[in-house]
Amino acid sequence: MCGTLSSVDQYLNLKLKEVTVNDGEKHPHMLSVSNCFIRGSVVRYVQLPADEVDTQLLQDATRNEAEKNVSR
Repeated sequence: MCGTLSSVDQYLNLKLKEVTVNDGEKHPHMLSVSNCFIRGSVVRYVQLPADEVDTQLLQDATRNEAEKNVSR
């Protein structure tokens, strides 16, 4: 499946919009789906385009979290 990540919760449940199915023959029942919810326990991996990930924001958030844990 491929789509736009709409939200993720603390259990890594995903909400996708604008969903497309990569293998329509294998999953014909999903061809008419445009939005979906995927339970986090069944997710094997998530691929994100490198040019759309704000690495600076992730580094800053990681650094801030590490500083909080050190001061505790």
